[in-house]
Amino acid sequence: MLRALFTSSTGMKAQQLYVDTIAHNLANVNTTGFKRSRIDFQDLLYQTLKPAGAETADGNQVPEGIQIGLGVKPTAISKLFTQGALTQSGNDLDVAIEGDGFFQIILPDGTVGYTRDGSLNLDANGNLVTNDGFFLEPAINIPSNAQQVSIGQDGTVSVVLDDGSITTQGQINIATFVNPAGLHAMGKNLFRETDASGTASSGAAGENGRGTLAQGFIELSNVEVVDEMVNMIMAQRAYEVNSRAIRTSDEMLQAANQLK
Repeated sequence: MLRALFTSSTGMKAQQLYVDTIAHNLANVNTTGFKRSRIDFQDLLYQTLKPAGAETADGNQVPEGIQIGLGVKPTAISKLFTQGALTQSGNDLDVAIEGDGFFQIILPDGTVGYTRDGSLNLDANGNLVTNDGFFLEPAINIPSNAQQVSIGQDGTVSVVLDDGSITTQGQINIATFVNPAGLHAMGKNLFRETDASGTASSGAAGENGRGTLAQGFIELSNVEVVDEMVNMIMAQRAYEVNSRAIRTSDEMLQAANQLK
């Protein structure tokens, strides 16, 4: 009965973490480029009271043993980088990725961060920057006399100047990873490369499996509210049944203590 108390407590802790993960997904249902998280569980160690294949007193072999599990533990909370819906933003500088890949961003410490959020604007010097003022990598500058900005599917940035001439100002590169789920989430819609994610492979959009770019669009969160609500109900019921198992074990211990 004491074993059941501790086993059920692991279940309650696991379901609480599950609800925390769902809450984070729902909180970011309207976050541009957000990717939902999924939690994975594993069963804990087993206490073997009788091993399978053990011999009985008369020399026979038992086909099944007796093992009692000791609960559950969370093993990973992974990001699911499925495509979010694209919506027209009304801003010609906004760009969405259709397919795999990340925008490259120069962070304040000089390292490169990665994001799916293509909400771009111009700073005071005409540089394309994110909502936090971070430069793209490589940096792209739009002349002050530009009348129109065009971003191709391959990331080529062209402008029409006030004299009618057309110039190319650079190219928005896209980075892909062997294991994007291994990226380190930094907040602010940014990710950082890790040993688990592998080294970034950067290049033009549409090449080597990279997604293409859509000008004037942003990518919405890939969170499905209905799915998250169903998951929340399942987590709540699992939490309740584990708490009931604790109460049942407590009542059995109370009955044992009252024996005379």
